[in-house]
Amino acid sequence: MQKKYIPLVAVFLAALLVLAAHLGARATPARTVFSFAEEKRIYLTFDDGPSTVVTGRILDTLQRENVKATFFIVSDRAHGREETLRRIVREGHTVGVHSATHDYSSIYASDKALLADVEECATLIRRVTGVVPHVYRFPGGGTKDYARQAALLAARGYTVVRWNAVCGDEELRGASAARLTEESLRTAGEKSNVVLLLHDSAPHKATAEALPNIIARFRERGYTFCAF
Repeated sequence: MQKKYIPLVAVFLAALLVLAAHLGARATPARTVFSFAEEKRIYLTFDDGPSTVVTGRILDTLQRENVKATFFIVSDRAHGREETLRRIVREGHTVGVHSATHDYSSIYASDKALLADVEECATLIRRVTGVVPHVYRFPGGGTKDYARQAALLAARGYTVVRWNAVCGDEELRGASAARLTEESLRTAGEKSNVVLLLHDSAPHKATAEALPNIIARFRERGYTFCAF
């Protein structure tokens, strides 16, 4: 008698499995979408230093605020300021190549001149700090041959860093610290990743003065501070 019920039991169990699979398919979405707010990052980048007073004040602020930044240096301006350069590295910031002379006519005279200028600056960074630089910023933002020249530098291991926001310390000559802060926020707009151009050469005392408020205002907007 038992044997004749075995096929019926098997059919019943199979029907239950099909029904469970059908109900499970209806209860489970075809795919699960996870929605995370995109992280907002800001890279503070300082060009044309080091200087004695301005770079020092900027480093004091960065240390106090526990923020890391990137300094694109002019090696001719590092002579006599080697300790400032070493401090940049010691405190965990990135040192990048900007130029040896910041003389556009000589730097962009030829590819050979450009590469020689880069190497001169990089050599000083290595000698003074022991760091091999891996980031580069074109003086003046580059030329019409930007793409081709950037490829030359990439082939030598450099990441070329542009900017997409400015504090205005070059564009708005004589601007107050408050104006520089507002210009930083205005040009950053709603970007998720901001590369902010600032300067730490000697004339830019207002930039050093503005920096604490720049950091505070971007923190209020939910940005994380990064270095290259």
